[in-house]
Amino acid sequence: MENQSPITTLFLDIGGVLLTNGWDRKARKLAVETFQLDAAETEERHHLTFDTYEVGKLTLDEYLNRVVFYEDRSFTRQEFRDFMFAQSAPYPEMIELVTRLKEKYKLKIAIVNNEGRELNAHRIHYFGISKFVDFYISSCFVHFRKPDADIYRIALDIAQVAAEEVVYLEDRSMFVDVANGLGINGICHQAYDTTVAALEKFGLRL
Repeated sequence: MENQSPITTLFLDIGGVLLTNGWDRKARKLAVETFQLDAAETEERHHLTFDTYEVGKLTLDEYLNRVVFYEDRSFTRQEFRDFMFAQSAPYPEMIELVTRLKEKYKLKIAIVNNEGRELNAHRIHYFGISKFVDFYISSCFVHFRKPDADIYRIALDIAQVAAEEVVYLEDRSMFVDVANGLGINGICHQAYDTTVAALEKFGLRL
């Protein structure tokens, strides 16, 4: 049965939905190989400090001081930053889908994502996400990270919509479950075709 409540708003993750992940395990593995870092040490230092970066309590340079530049390196900080930023790529079909749905149904579009400030800003501006997104509930701005339910409560408050008016596209099933627990209509995005079909069940058809 289709949802009878009108959907007014889309909540979207960026990594895994609109773009590739910004700084995931695959990207870090490539960095270890490219810059000849110690894999175990780099990964341990990353996990000890990355959450703090994502909630906006560290700058990217402070994160890099702890994870990479705690000792002298043969490469520069700027070279490493450029490498990090270069790991992002778009999912054009998903960006087009959201853009078309926004135009057709006059939807509010909000980003609800975990991302550090500098990576977030680069990804938003480089890939033109602000062309179709109305506002950002990013962990680095609001100081909460998914799966903390408060990040979704903040998003609902800022959007000024009821949970049942929202469809949320997210590639991590745990985060979808948390949002569903608040009454938000979560869709676990795995592929373009399955997401299109799931959106149709909420009355959002191209």
